[in-house]
Amino acid sequence: MRITIVAGARPNFIKIAPIIEALDSEKLRGASLDWRLVHTGQHYDTNLSGSFFEILQIPEPHVNFNVGSGTQAEQAAAIMMAFESDLAKFPADLVIVVGDVTSTMACAIATKKAGIALAHVEAGIRSGDMTMPEEINRIVTDSITDYFFTTSSFANQNLYAIGIPEDRVYFVGNVMIDTLLKHQKRFHAPDFWETLNLSAKSYLVLTLHRPSNVDNRTQLEGLLHAITNTAGDTSVVFPMHPRTRAVFETLNFKAENLKCVSPLDYLKFNYLVQHSAGVITDSGGITEEATIMNVPCITLRHTTERPETCEVGTNILAGNDHQIIAGLIDKMLQGKWHNGTAPELWDGKAATRIAQSIIKILG
Repeated sequence: MRITIVAGARPNFIKIAPIIEALDSEKLRGASLDWRLVHTGQHYDTNLSGSFFEILQIPEPHVNFNVGSGTQAEQAAAIMMAFESDLAKFPADLVIVVGDVTSTMACAIATKKAGIALAHVEAGIRSGDMTMPEEINRIVTDSITDYFFTTSSFANQNLYAIGIPEDRVYFVGNVMIDTLLKHQKRFHAPDFWETLNLSAKSYLVLTLHRPSNVDNRTQLEGLLHAITNTAGDTSVVFPMHPRTRAVFETLNFKAENLKCVSPLDYLKFNYLVQHSAGVITDSGGITEEATIMNVPCITLRHTTERPETCEVGTNILAGNDHQIIAGLIDKMLQGKWHNGTAPELWDGKAATRIAQSIIKILG
């Protein structure tokens, strides 16, 4: 059986690492399979892309399309054209796409146009917010997927609600947690740990990258004021996404406790999160990692595609209401946050379940 695995952006790399390892394990046990890794090049910054292959011990991709920057439509078009050509040269019995980035949707469309079976890892998640590009990617991808690998019962129900038969839905757990648990012992402090005089539970971590929070200068500045003013003497460490930095540099914003740093690699970033007093973010993936590490997490969004992180985890939605944000930060700094528990099947074995299911599917 010939399997093509697609990755293109930071969250994808974290998800494909355990899948490749699990497929290799099944191959060693006698499974007749070969896999091919396609990197679309959607993320091209070293800390957002290249270093992940070395750090997460992912084999070098068989091809990198190097699509680089551009609008989402430009990226999607370039990826579809390149992947269509690649599939013609290297036919597959199954294509695996993961997550909800532009690469996921674009390669899903090219796969089905080529008449090839499609599997979606992290299928069925929904935020209900159609202003999120990722939500469109999820809906389009799931509308043409053949085999759905899900992270939660919420995702299962979302798929059943749109008429997906139960025998095509595989509840396997969360591959991001596979990667987190495998590499947790390797986490290490970033270079600025001592320079910024950081110590365990003495600082907050902030990440912002969603258009609704960072593209509007007034919105971004208001959030930064609310966070830094409430934090007081507590440092707010802000690994800044390139998209956010472009807007931030147009502001005349200054706060002594705001510590702006460059994007971090996986091991350093998760060390920073693990030892923080709490995280303030608009990322979905970070809410999952924070839940497993039992780190308080405030999400600056009104909805989440990962409701399990709120139901049993450490995550609370704050939207962009400055008063709510301030109240939650106070609670976080006072150590009054509730303890979370791991959602069902977030146990480090999701990729093994995926690999075993694929072998049964392809026979």
